Amino acid sequence: MAGSPDHLFNLRNNFYLGSYQAAINNSDLPNLSPDDAVERDCLVYRSYIAFGSYQLVINEIDSSAATPLQAVKLLALYLSNPHDKESTISSLKEWLADPAIGNNPILRLIAGIIFTHEEGYNEALKHTNAGGTMELHALNVQIFIKMHRSDYAERQLRVMQQIDEDHTLTQLANAWLNLAVGGSKIQEAYLIFQDFSEKYPMTGLILNGKAVCCMHMGNFDEAETLLLEALNKDAKDPETLANLVVCSLHLGKSSSRYLSQLKLTHPEHILVKRASSAEDSFERAVQSVA
Repeated sequence: MAGSPDHLFNLRNNFYLGSYQAAINNSDLPNLSPDDAVERDCLVYRSYIAFGSYQLVINEIDSSAATPLQAVKLLALYLSNPHDKESTISSLKEWLADPAIGNNPILRLIAGIIFTHEEGYNEALKHTNAGGTMELHALNVQIFIKMHRSDYAERQLRVMQQIDEDHTLTQLANAWLNLAVGGSKIQEAYLIFQDFSEKYPMTGLILNGKAVCCMHMGNFDEAETLLLEALNKDAKDPETLANLVVCSLHLGKSSSRYLSQLKLTHPEHILVKRASSAEDSFERAVQSVA
């Protein structure tokens, strides 16, 4: 309905920018339609997932809940038990094949998130590529960037800009693409994160965004300051720890503590896997010489 107020605007914005506690704290909104109430609950539970509170989400969403909430529960199950993810993925595929619910935008979004996590980008795109919501378009941009197809990512961004150029997700997607393209685009990405930091409370996501831009521009001291501020907000955030590892190496400082923390809290992180693989190669080289 054109002109009707968007009761969930602030809640969505908090979630998109990583203000997860603010999203949870300010979710008690009056006069929501049933659909808006489900979307509100999805955002709140996804905020808990961002905090790693998987069990709370699994316990609170029961089998009578609406499809979008069931999909969010599936994400919590997937992330909470990496050793038994096959059964979660098999449930997900069953639901996607069900004509009654398979086209639900939140279910398609969660499918995209899970398959992207598995690095099954083509499988993810099967469910996300049709778009339909700003979050699906933004996820498509991320997937195409991971596939090193910035040309396709740019097309998705154009679609988002046509829908709503000022939307937080459009701005974020623009910054991600600028970072992927590099060169003179880095400064543009920095300005987008700078704009967010002037308009909204500072979050780990905004601080990491600015810090990555600084590193690309060779400003490692400024990047470190921003990342340490992000670490104060969340000492276990994997992106902050990973970026601190990289930043410390460029500054000639020890990065071992950050890498150890990352290994402990996020053993599946790509930087941990790469470091382990490099250690294995080094061990093999040493043994072959010995």
